[in-house]
Amino acid sequence: LNPHPNMVADPLFETGHFFDRDDVVQVKYEMLRRVTVDKQSVTQSAIAFGFSRPTYYQAEADFQRDGLFGLLPEKRGPRQGHKLRSDVLDFAMQLRASDPSLRPPDLAAAIQERFGVNAHPRSIDRALRRQEKKRR
Repeated sequence: LNPHPNMVADPLFETGHFFDRDDVVQVKYEMLRRVTVDKQSVTQSAIAFGFSRPTYYQAEADFQRDGLFGLLPEKRGPRQGHKLRSDVLDFAMQLRASDPSLRPPDLAAAIQERFGVNAHPRSIDRALRRQEKKRR
């Protein structure tokens, strides 16, 4: 769904028959089409469709890379802990195996010293618990 359907001011979406201002994929596609086919300026098109110029350029890049699927809204950012790579986790597990009294803050300090990775102790604890579950 389009988070700001009320911002869409393009005449195509005034008819209400086929064009749905709540459909963010359709709105972004029509915004791109206005620029590439109808030769409207990026600024005019972005404003008419309720987006900013940077959003237009991001949509254009996403569309060129992935087609219509690139216009689908997606959760951004890392999908998992990107600091705690497998080598870092293996190191933390070896440390804990050699000395079970080590707490997450101790592990965080050792990881920082060895790998230069600044990971929160709670993140380390959660990652180690996930690894333990996998090994069972």
